[in-house]
Amino acid sequence: MSSKLWGGRFTQPTDKFVEEFTASIGFEQRLGRYDIQGSKAHAEMLGRQEIITTAEAEQIISGLDDILNDIEADKLEFSVALEDIHMNVEARLIERIGAVGGKLHTGRSRNDQVAVDIRLYLRDEIDTILSYLKKLESSLIQQAEIHLDVIMPGYTHLQTAQPVLYSHHMLAYREMIARDCSRLRDLRVRFNQMPLGAGALAGTPFPIDREWVAEQLGFDSVTRNSLDSVSDRDFAIEFCSFAGILMMHLSRLSEELILWSSADFDFIELSDSFCTGSSIMPQKKNPDVPELVRGKTGRVYGNLISLLTLMKSLPLAYNKDMQEDKEPLFDTIDTVKGSLKIFADMIAEMKVKGDNMRVAAARGFSTATDVADYCVRKGLPFRQAHEVVGKTVRYCVENGKEIPELSLAEFQIFSDLIEADIYDYVTLEASVNARKATGGTSREAVKRELNRLKSS
Repeated sequence: MSSKLWGGRFTQPTDKFVEEFTASIGFEQRLGRYDIQGSKAHAEMLGRQEIITTAEAEQIISGLDDILNDIEADKLEFSVALEDIHMNVEARLIERIGAVGGKLHTGRSRNDQVAVDIRLYLRDEIDTILSYLKKLESSLIQQAEIHLDVIMPGYTHLQTAQPVLYSHHMLAYREMIARDCSRLRDLRVRFNQMPLGAGALAGTPFPIDREWVAEQLGFDSVTRNSLDSVSDRDFAIEFCSFAGILMMHLSRLSEELILWSSADFDFIELSDSFCTGSSIMPQKKNPDVPELVRGKTGRVYGNLISLLTLMKSLPLAYNKDMQEDKEPLFDTIDTVKGSLKIFADMIAEMKVKGDNMRVAAARGFSTATDVADYCVRKGLPFRQAHEVVGKTVRYCVENGKEIPELSLAEFQIFSDLIEADIYDYVTLEASVNARKATGGTSREAVKRELNRLKSS
């Protein structure tokens, strides 16, 4: 028998460098448990369908269990000569139980085998990532609950716009993470179809029971076209697309944490556990974690582009190019898990400097829109009210005042509609709490939203 499990067709050995260049075992080892999981279900099905004997199926399953124990104990030595995880497992199986181990590959190909391995692996990783997302959601909600009365400046164009509750700001990121969870759950449902049994590309002449294997492996159904089954990597691309959007959300929050923790803002303090110092400047406390997450976002984008580029010109069905699908996918999974795990803990331990936020919210004429709304309620068309307030702000700039510091006489320079009750509308609390509609920043609206989240 040839040293290669596929070597019967060949008269010359594989060039050593070619062997190393084409091997994927270096990064496929993490699929070992899933390769054996799929193989055990396949072997049991072969026995049930009397394609092999029940005794042979039991012998194969027992041998696979022994190999799995060695993998989990880090005792199995993987061989580059055996190319990939499938050949490594099968070769070891044949070594341990003899020729009967070669019957395991009846009715399947490495093409459908790798397709099921990746799906089994990704499904488990998705479940882990969903748990990390829920933990981050909880950290954001906890921040919102603890600091429900903290007012901060809301920004557009990074310029002070209107005052908002810090809680409202945290819940904005919670909305992003909730959408990420929804996208990931949708993906999990969509790709939870079993490709095993598609063979190399055309199916198999053996009387296999794909539906039974799918049920054993926890799939909702089987794939419906053998060509697509072995050549589909939409699920990997879609996962990386989800990951890109998630990392974009984390990067946006990272940017704010970096700004807020600077001396110029001084809105928050990150725990020492998530920061580092400078080798030359002893006063520095650098926000390394959010900076790295912001940086790793580009890495995840790159992985998505790699997969899209990989697949864009491939004819049906399987091509060796597709071996390159795993490293971008694995790297994305590792990056997302690490970022989420550390982010949830960092947010939970973050110290909020509410007094500093309030001082900043009081600057920059953040209640100017409230003056315009006040004039509208007095009967002035909004466009005219906008002009009145614009002139009022210009007056404030020229005289070094904030809007609430103006006297009634000063207000009335710009409109005689303004009366003494204007001061009921231009405080930070009044501005925030006026916005009571669902989705608004008032304490009442935010409290309702927190109650809804806790009861859902």
